[in-house]
Amino acid sequence: MSDNRTKLIRKGRNVEIASLIYNIIEVAISLTAGFMTGSSALISWGVDSIVEANSAAFMIWQLNGVAKGIDERAKRKRKKIALGVLSTAFTIAVLFICYEAISKFISQDAASMSWWGIGILLVSLVVNPTLAWGKHHYGKKTDSATLKYDAIDTMICEYQTIVVLVGIGLVQWQGWWWADPLAALLIVPYVAWEAYESGRDAWRVQIDEDHDNE
Repeated sequence: MSDNRTKLIRKGRNVEIASLIYNIIEVAISLTAGFMTGSSALISWGVDSIVEANSAAFMIWQLNGVAKGIDERAKRKRKKIALGVLSTAFTIAVLFICYEAISKFISQDAASMSWWGIGILLVSLVVNPTLAWGKHHYGKKTDSATLKYDAIDTMICEYQTIVVLVGIGLVQWQGWWWADPLAALLIVPYVAWEAYESGRDAWRVQIDEDHDNE
């Protein structure tokens, strides 16, 4: 690998490190606010942030290997493991979100206001596109399929953030208690698709092949 590509891979890894740190902050604030206010949407968003944090952690592990110049077989093995773990995490997130939202539909409990929750959502509207741009930029520069894939995941989080904000707004300003669990359920198709795609891609990675994108 050329020195220039190694430098670009390391820069992509640094973006993933920033993504990991920010997602940990998202998880801490959104889950705390979600459980305190009874907001299914915030809790579900926080659970998805856990998945995104895991994604960033495995991306860092994978890119570290690439930057260190490990052999092609080891690269493919790391990619397969990372995608497999992601698929499992996404699947668990789908099951949890469905349980949380359906429970709220049954109880019909309205979520209360959380300025902390709204604050982290508003911050994420700015941070997520920035992180996605960095991942896509370095993914394109290095022809890294996993970096570009992770950039798409981050933009899906942007959509989820907008959905959750709308749901919370309808609960607080219109009194529509059902908007909160509905917002949570609207996240499910995208998380489920991520579970399918990452699982499919993990299956397609052949460790003993002669070539594969990182």
